[in-house]
Amino acid sequence: MPGVLGFELERDRRATYPPRMLKIRSGSRWFTGHPLADLILAIGLSLPGWAALAQSPLAKRLHSLPFKIAYETYTNDNWEIFVMNADGSSPVNLTNTPREQEHYPQASPDGTKICFSVDEGQGRDTIRSLYVMDADGTNRKKLVDHAREPFWSPDSKLIGFLPQEYPKFNVIDYYTKGMSFYDLSTGEVKPHPNSANLHHLYNACFAPNGKWVVATVHAGMGVDHGILLIAAHGTNIINLKIPGCRPCLSPDGKQIAWGSGDHEIDVAPIDLDADSPTVGPWRLRIQDKTNETYHVDWSPDSRFLSLSRGPASKGDPTKPGTFQSACEMVGVYAPGWDLCAVSAEREGTLDLNQAAVEDFTMLTTNGLSNKESAWLRTDAKKGSEQ
Repeated sequence: MPGVLGFELERDRRATYPPRMLKIRSGSRWFTGHPLADLILAIGLSLPGWAALAQSPLAKRLHSLPFKIAYETYTNDNWEIFVMNADGSSPVNLTNTPREQEHYPQASPDGTKICFSVDEGQGRDTIRSLYVMDADGTNRKKLVDHAREPFWSPDSKLIGFLPQEYPKFNVIDYYTKGMSFYDLSTGEVKPHPNSANLHHLYNACFAPNGKWVVATVHAGMGVDHGILLIAAHGTNIINLKIPGCRPCLSPDGKQIAWGSGDHEIDVAPIDLDADSPTVGPWRLRIQDKTNETYHVDWSPDSRFLSLSRGPASKGDPTKPGTFQSACEMVGVYAPGWDLCAVSAEREGTLDLNQAAVEDFTMLTTNGLSNKESAWLRTDAKKGSEQ
């Protein structure tokens, strides 16, 4: 056969085995039910390599990864930050602080530290501060008060954050004005060069190449609601013109995932090295028509995604340290919310209520407002050696 010979396994999504059809590709042409397909299938069944054709259950694949996942959860009337293995096993409380409320963990790219938010006080007098600790929960340190939704520079040397808009606290996620960076080596805080023009951002994330920061904007900067690319060291701002919020860029810098609606997460290609990056057509859509889906995050190898999933609610302000608002917001209790993981290597639409075990697995099941997962690598060299 001319051209490149390849094969693709098409399986019944309701079962992991056996495959129902083998398709053969020669160049750009596909042959389904072709005699050669039957021959390769017959031969393949007798070879040891056949096992590699059928995907393993996702939980089993995650179990072998050199990664962990940090996340926030509400336990014993208190927000805490836990860390677990990539398959959801062996959860450990890293904070254990009954008088302080920890949220929004973000793991450094080199795997050595976690930055996070801490709430102290009640109601409008609450002070939300930026903290950092080692990945095992030790050497906890407060960095800045009135700081929101931190994010790491690619070299793990700076922590970006969004200053609170006004002195009095408000739980609304876009209650921010400007952008600043904390230098871990000097303790110096510097504003973004265009900080004065950055308004009502939330859920910021550095591009792996260090050129851009991606963030959601709501009712600010002349945009009703959108996702922006902001030059990390300049004044250029690009509206990516994709619906939704809470974008997350893959560690390999080739893809963007974001919440395109309350019940779906989209994944699409993006060229972050271009002068004016644009987002291509979505290639993976994760849907849950029953539950809301939020807070998507990439594994360090860009092969898997974790996200929060649960019923819509406005929280439960009778619970200590919580607020009343949309339950996806930081500090709002989300009853019934858990974390799950999906394979980012597949394409098309993935319905979480009908997904096969090779594409989807639950990471938590207790429903204790488990949100804001952040993958943590454990295989990287530390600090400047990376």
